[in-house]
Amino acid sequence: QVQLVESGGGLVHTGGSLRVSCAASGGTFSSYAMGWFRQAPGKERDFVAVIGRSAGTTYYADFVKGRFTISRDNAKNTVYLQMNSLKPEDTAVYYCAARAPPGISYSVSQYDYWGQGTQVTVSS
Repeated sequence: QVQLVESGGGLVHTGGSLRVSCAASGGTFSSYAMGWFRQAPGKERDFVAVIGRSAGTTYYADFVKGRFTISRDNAKNTVYLQMNSLKPEDTAVYYCAARAPPGISYSVSQYDYWGQGTQVTVSS
């Protein structure tokens, strides 16, 4: 059983930056692909970014390409999401998730473990 705990959310102005982190415990972190998703009030949970087990593969949703960067430190059992040039529409609860099977996925249903989320609010 893997436990995931996000941190680093907060309030930032438009154009600002924020880095959210997700610390994993209870499993072999390097054996999981890790994803970031977000959910705004009244909306579905959307894919943001994913990183493969060895960090050699990353994919991003079109709406964050060039602004967000996902990374991982397998020695620290932590995955990060660096968010730059933030916009009000980036306001959401950000969740990290771990996927056990080989390969990466953009789908919420393909992830096995989830954190509790961290709120990111971008003011205009």
